Amino acid sequence: MESAWQRVGSMHRWIVENGDKRTDPWLLVYSPVPIICIFLCYLGIIWIGPKLMKHKEPVNLKAVLIVYNFAMVGLSIYMFHEFLVTSWLENYSYLCQPVDYSPSPLGMRMASVCWWFFFSKVIELSDTVFFILRKKNSQLTFLHVYHHGTMIFNWWAGVKFVAGGQSFFIGLLNTFVHIVMYSYYGLAALGPHMQKYLWWKRYLTSLQLVQFVLLTIHTGYNLFTECDFPDSMNAVVFAYCISLIILFSNFYYRSYITRKSKMS
Repeated sequence: MESAWQRVGSMHRWIVENGDKRTDPWLLVYSPVPIICIFLCYLGIIWIGPKLMKHKEPVNLKAVLIVYNFAMVGLSIYMFHEFLVTSWLENYSYLCQPVDYSPSPLGMRMASVCWWFFFSKVIELSDTVFFILRKKNSQLTFLHVYHHGTMIFNWWAGVKFVAGGQSFFIGLLNTFVHIVMYSYYGLAALGPHMQKYLWWKRYLTSLQLVQFVLLTIHTGYNLFTECDFPDSMNAVVFAYCISLIILFSNFYYRSYITRKSKMS
C-alpha cells in the first residue's frame, strides 16, 4: 500500500509529465508547487495582515493604486486584443474549439496570451494586499478571497494542460470585464471628486454576472455535445461559474436590493 506521501509524489509526477510541453518551460507552469506556495502565502497575509495593521494608521496608497489600476487596464486591453485577434485569425469556433498543441505561430500566440492571463491572476492578488494596508477589512469577504484564490489554480491548470481551445472564450470575456472594472477602480483612486462620475458601479456587478452566465451556457453546451476538449475541464469551469453566479448574486442583492429597501 502506498503511503499518503507516495500518492502525492505519484500525482505530482503525473502532473509534471502530462502537461503541455510548449508551456512547461514558462514561469510557474511546470509544477503546481510554486503556485501552491503563493496561495499559502496569500492565506498567511490575509490571516496576519489585519493583525499587524490593527494599531497602525491606514497606508496612503493613492499614487500606487492609480498606477496599478491603470496598468491593469493596459494589460487587460492587451490580453483582450490577443484573445480576439488570435482566435479570429485561427478561425476559432465559439461552440467547440479543440486546443492547438502545435508550435505554430498562432498556436503559440494563443498559448502565450493564456499564460499572461494566468499571470495576471497572480498579480491581482495585490488587490487583497492593498485592502489590508488601507485597513479596508470589510472588503476581505469570502467572495473576494474565494474568487482571487481559486482563479490562480484554475488558470494554472488551464495553461498547464489546455493553453488555448475553449479556454480562449473565458479569457476574452474576463479581460473585457476587467478593462471596465479596473477603469472604475482607477478613476475611484483619483479621489472623492470622481464619485459623481462613478454612478455605474452596480452595473459593473451586473456585467460580471452576465459574464458568468454566458460562460456557464458556453461550457454547459460543450458538456453535452461531441467536442475534442476535456470534459473534466468543462465540468470544473461549469461548477465554478455556478458558484460565482450564486456568490455574486448574493453580493448584488445585499449591496443594491437590500440597501435600497432599507433606504426607502
